[in-house]
This record gives sequence, structure tokens and C-alpha cells, in this order.
Amino acid sequence: MSEVRHLIVSGQVQGIGYRYSMTAAARRHGVTGWVRNRRDGSVEALIEGDQEAIAAMIAWARRGPAGAEVTHVAVELASGGFTDFRQLPTE
Repeated sequence: MSEVRHLIVSGQVQGIGYRYSMTAAARRHGVTGWVRNRRDGSVEALIEGDQEAIAAMIAWARRGPAGAEVTHVAVELASGGFTDFRQLPTE
């Protein structure tokens, strides 16, 4: 069964390849959705996949790529229906 989560990742998460790395992680885990930078310096993502893949992505988001300093990941239930994973423009 597919689950959908909305993530807001805070800390030093822009300018270090976080979106690119999250896109690669999502594709490895078979997750669909999107990721984008936010003007407040955080990164926002909507991820959809099976329970195991979602758990793996949330764990990844808490670490991030090399150079990231994640201080908080807010996770909320959401709705989806995505066919791929992509990077969106800054919102």
C-alpha cells in the first residue's frame, strides 16, 4: 500500500546538492513525488511509496548528503498520485 508524506527539512540544506541527492535516493528506493528549495532556506519534499521506502527516505532526509547539517525534519501525512520524482523550482 502506498503512503505519502510531506517533509520540511531545516538546517544547512541548500547549496550543497541536497535536492539532487534526494532525487537520486528517491529513485533508488522507488519513491515518487518532488523536492524543492524554499525561500526560508529549508527544503520541502512530497514523497510517495511503500512503507519501507518512505521510512528509508525519512531516515535519509534526517542525514542528507555530505555537507548537510540537518537540524529538523517535519513529517506530515499528505496525498499524492505521482508517476516520477522531480525537482521543482524554489517556492
